[in-house]
Amino acid sequence: MSPAAAVAPDATKALPHTSRAFDVAFTSNPASASQARRITRAFLGLWNVNGELAENIVLAISELVTNAVEHGTGDVGLRVQYPDGELRIEVTDDNPTPAELRTADDEDVSGRGLFLVAVLARKWGVSKDGKTTWCVFRVPARRS
Repeated sequence: MSPAAAVAPDATKALPHTSRAFDVAFTSNPASASQARRITRAFLGLWNVNGELAENIVLAISELVTNAVEHGTGDVGLRVQYPDGELRIEVTDDNPTPAELRTADDEDVSGRGLFLVAVLARKWGVSKDGKTTWCVFRVPARRS
């Protein structure tokens, strides 16, 4: 028996259920949001979350990571969990001051990130210690 045949998967067996979650940490720099978008798109593709929903999730992650880089302290953590029917995003930094939704004036070049997250996500919030901002997206079941 060749080594390749010894480890080849049996096509008749179902693949094991794998966790639909990932954690990643970034140093606090402007490139972190771009890296977070790329990583998230790759996982969403693996999980068959596509189209407008995937773009909304990626936008929310981009906004939350950007906020953590601009207003937080220390490294930025990103956790995405998709157990079943909902996808939860958590972005953490070491700043205990909680993120706040604010109203940006027409002339402001920033300040709309959390507003976008609030509009796109089913719900959002901040942890009790103020260090984690999270949001949840509903992911409809796929029709066969």
